Amino acid sequence: MREQEQRKISFQGIIKSVQPRSTVWRYRLDNRTHRTVGYNIFLAGIADGEEKDFAIAISEKQQEKYKFHIGDEIKGTGWTKKYPEWEYADYYRIGALKKIQENNVVPIKDGTPWTSEVPELSVYDWRGCRMLDKKCWSGKCFQCKWACMANVTIEYNWGVTQKFRFESFCYGPKNCKLYKMGKPRAVPYKDCGSSYDEGWLDEICTENRDDEE
Repeated sequence: MREQEQRKISFQGIIKSVQPRSTVWRYRLDNRTHRTVGYNIFLAGIADGEEKDFAIAISEKQQEKYKFHIGDEIKGTGWTKKYPEWEYADYYRIGALKKIQENNVVPIKDGTPWTSEVPELSVYDWRGCRMLDKKCWSGKCFQCKWACMANVTIEYNWGVTQKFRFESFCYGPKNCKLYKMGKPRAVPYKDCGSSYDEGWLDEICTENRDDEE
């Protein structure tokens, strides 16, 4: 994996979405293991002296403390990513966090998309997730607390070589009208071409819950 030199930056912006931050390990079609490791916060503002949209990765403890939600204006410091091929968020090791202005209009009851406060990571782990079409993730589902852009590691040559990419997933109710799986996803393996995840792994990953949950 290519390593990149890190720099410390300052940022300030308005939160556009708060989503779980997940890592996924794929091995052919035998295994798709998900693990939540924190939250990705997507902002519009200024980072590293440039006006832009960007994402920061925070821990569960930071989210518990500050209870960030859509519309809050925040600032802090962070470090550029060390592994660009694997880390989706732009900035890590976030510190000096401060909520400049809080959005007082926060949904109490959820609709589609679900935009109330995000739950603990254990809730995401219990629910499990399904593949989500990337256009849905970046469009109608972007503000939803159940949407996720995951860092994916593909075991390409067992114990020798790995490949990396980003994939969108959904932890939301199975009966959500906005949901679309998208195209089957290729999972390559050395000298074997690609197998395709056509969605049957989704049933295994979400077997704990019913359509409404």
